[in-house]
Amino acid sequence: MAIAIVLTLIGFAIIGKALYIMTAKKQYWTEVADRLKRDSVSVQPSRGNILSCDGQLMATSIPEYKIFMDFQASGFDNDTLWLDKVDSVCEGLSKIFPQRTAAEFKRRLEEGRHKEIINKKTGEKTIGARWWNIWPNRIDFNTFMEVKSLPFLNMPKNKSGLCWEEYNSRRRPFGTLAQRTLGGTMLATDSAYFGLELGYDTILRGTPGITGRRKILNRYMNIPVTLPVNGGDIVTTIDVNMQDLAERAVLDELKLINGEMGVAILMEVETGDVKAIVNMLRNSDGNYIEAVNSAISYRCEPGSVFKTASFLVALDDEVVDTGYVIRTGCGIYPMYGREMKDHNWRRGGYGDISVARTLEVSSNIGVSYVIDHFYHDDAERYVKGLYRVGIGEDLKLQDILPGYRPPIIRMPHRKKNGRYDDNWYATTLPWMSIGYETQIAPINTVTFYNAIANNGKMMRPRFVKKVLKNGEVVQEFPPEVIKERIAKPKAIEMMQTILEHVVSQGLGRKAGSPLFKVAGKTGTAQVSQGKAGYKSGVMQYWLSFAGYFPADNPRYSCIVCLKKSGSPASGGGMSGVVFHHIAEGVMARNLKMSVEDAHDENSVVIPDVKGGNAKDANYVLDKLKIDKRVSQEGKMAQNTTPDVIGMGAKDAVYLLESRGLRVKLHGRGKVKKQSYPAGKTIMKGCECILILE
Repeated sequence: MAIAIVLTLIGFAIIGKALYIMTAKKQYWTEVADRLKRDSVSVQPSRGNILSCDGQLMATSIPEYKIFMDFQASGFDNDTLWLDKVDSVCEGLSKIFPQRTAAEFKRRLEEGRHKEIINKKTGEKTIGARWWNIWPNRIDFNTFMEVKSLPFLNMPKNKSGLCWEEYNSRRRPFGTLAQRTLGGTMLATDSAYFGLELGYDTILRGTPGITGRRKILNRYMNIPVTLPVNGGDIVTTIDVNMQDLAERAVLDELKLINGEMGVAILMEVETGDVKAIVNMLRNSDGNYIEAVNSAISYRCEPGSVFKTASFLVALDDEVVDTGYVIRTGCGIYPMYGREMKDHNWRRGGYGDISVARTLEVSSNIGVSYVIDHFYHDDAERYVKGLYRVGIGEDLKLQDILPGYRPPIIRMPHRKKNGRYDDNWYATTLPWMSIGYETQIAPINTVTFYNAIANNGKMMRPRFVKKVLKNGEVVQEFPPEVIKERIAKPKAIEMMQTILEHVVSQGLGRKAGSPLFKVAGKTGTAQVSQGKAGYKSGVMQYWLSFAGYFPADNPRYSCIVCLKKSGSPASGGGMSGVVFHHIAEGVMARNLKMSVEDAHDENSVVIPDVKGGNAKDANYVLDKLKIDKRVSQEGKMAQNTTPDVIGMGAKDAVYLLESRGLRVKLHGRGKVKKQSYPAGKTIMKGCECILILE
């Protein structure tokens, strides 16, 4: 019984003490709690780097700081110390930040030192701001260290009152090079908002850590709970030198023609690796900047570069071959109440031309006639063919490069009565075949041409090759095949030959090079002004050249697109020129001399002398002091035709006419073909036509 009474009294005593603490001592223990706090603070990781294909830094994170003063630090307990050093501090700050004078800095700091601060909880007033801005903008590490070395500010943090916030700032060592593709991060939040920075944000940003902060009286102690995991580095397919080359070529032409927009994409044929991607747009100040990734997002009517897809469908369906003849007439052809015109209609048109020649001269009539003639009653077959050859393929780049817009190629639909719906007109198919009535971004067009260069295998454009962590590969992104074959091998081979001839003997000559073969297609399209149509105000043009090089062993595909207002406007003469500069620049960088090219400069090379005018040949050899070595091999009878292929025009004509043939020449250069075969018995007075190139 006594024990029970004692325990009851102890219980009442405990309850009484608790009530006393909760009421009479509440203020005291609240102040103790304020002096002893523990918080969890997120620790941000370092963002990963973006590297070029050869490991050069294209985007990296560096620390930046915002600096403040805490005027309630212990160094301000005695005003004498601060007053002795304030002038030196302000003069030093003025040298570091020359935008402000020492007097302005002193006025700013003294304002913070005398500022009244009121505690919202207690109403107590104190003098001196806690986080007073010294400089409004972020500063780099070197500048931050200069500030920390100034008199007074070089004391320990709790005495000097110098406080700072650290940020991870994104920097691109190559400036604006490939800026829209690499992407950017917001300055305030350090979060990605476009380009590869956004597409690969989960890899680059890493995982935040947690630090426990224990406040003991007026000091904090940081106790790591979870360490942050820094972001991984991504290795892109971009080649810095090729990117710079392509960018300069586009800019030079834009300035020359006063263009409004310029796009260029350089792709590796075998892998689909994007080696360079240029997006230039003229701003209100007249300067060209990378403001929008037009290469992946600017869908428009592509113009004549689309004709390649139309004819590839026809060749793959075997409704025509390269020798199929089209009557284009005088360059104007009526089509369902509208006139289809060729670019040379004022000069009389092209007359009767083959399918191959149609693409070489980019005849609108030739292409639209073939597609309308064979597909008018089965338009679905033609549009399905476009998707089959890959020009309408969704490349699924949205997750890699946000902003990508897949192609829009309308599929015709029939009503119950068998007729096409109201949005499909009789003129839709002819105009679609030449690059209108569709919406396609440049990235899709170059991917299509890349597939032709790759013998029909379509590769998905690749922008990132692998992910690195601490220098080691942790993830790879291998080349990805979209379609193993976009068309039959025979159709691909025919199209490769045609595209090569477009450059060697068609409208794409300016894109070519005397050093290697180039294949491709020109394009000149009028730009629609929406509801205003194509002819409202000043005419705008979308000029393109898409192709690959070297044509006999394709290594790179490329597209160049320029947008300009007013004439003159030529896809081959403007975009083709940019393509030429890019192609020659790239091939010059990759030129590797063979040991077989080396020779002794002191040795004399004895030239081979073909049959021809012996008098002229002997004169040249005598002047060069070379012994004449006349081979008796291969001598032909005087009544048979000699082989003149490879000779110059003068020697070929001499040989043939000396044996009684009449000679006609077509072209310039050396003999490529002769109509009267070598070795055939000569009939006096017969005609022999020589084709020169």
